[in-house]
Amino acid sequence: MTTSAIRTIAALRSEYDLLAGTVPSLSADQLTGPSGATEWTIADVLSHLGSGAEITHAGLRAALGEAEAPGPDFNQGIWDRWNALSPQDQALGSLAANDALITALETIPADRHDDLKFNVGFLPEPLSLASFAGIRLSETAPHVWDVLVGVDPAAGLSEQSAQLLAEHLSGGISILLGFIGKPDAVSAPAVVEISKTPYRIVLADKAALTTDATPATATFDGPLEAAVRLLYGRLTPQHTPAGLAVSGNVTLDELRAAFPGF
Repeated sequence: MTTSAIRTIAALRSEYDLLAGTVPSLSADQLTGPSGATEWTIADVLSHLGSGAEITHAGLRAALGEAEAPGPDFNQGIWDRWNALSPQDQALGSLAANDALITALETIPADRHDDLKFNVGFLPEPLSLASFAGIRLSETAPHVWDVLVGVDPAAGLSEQSAQLLAEHLSGGISILLGFIGKPDAVSAPAVVEISKTPYRIVLADKAALTTDATPATATFDGPLEAAVRLLYGRLTPQHTPAGLAVSGNVTLDELRAAFPGF
């Protein structure tokens, strides 16, 4: 059976493959040029992905009983080391760190998938392996897009990652939208149906993504990958597909303001 954990780890590998097919050919000017992340160069994004992979890998090893849980100063030490690297070393090191993490996830025996639990410091409860991998995909896919769009302005999220992120954001890692969404940015509560999908974006006392059949007050008429990029603050005017439209009691600009990204 292909479980959510297996599908999510496979998506992480696919995202890595996109990076591995792009990063080695980037010039020095491209590495220090703009990415899809505001105020970050492509090298900055790759450094963030690399340090995050190391930190996540340490948490994985602790959950597997292979190492002690990282101490309170662990993350800062990782960030300081990556920040001191040259752009080229950040780029190549990011590929190595992410490959190592994904390989470790891929080699977890299937009979352990259901019993493993992961403590993530900013979340109130331990996560399943599927949600732990989902958190990593939630970090990885938008930042891989940041890299790709720095080279190809027409780049989008892969269909595989967009679908899985929608599943995770409406399920095991739904708490994330409560952190990154700003529902006060819209003039009135809204339930925005994403056309041709079962998903609805809810902006009320908090932000959420749901498959509940809540009556819609607005419609997002565009591809799911664009809606997911919206949730991560990456549906800027210059990166919005032609023909995408929002109708109802909220505007596209209001939705962009409600999801400013990170």
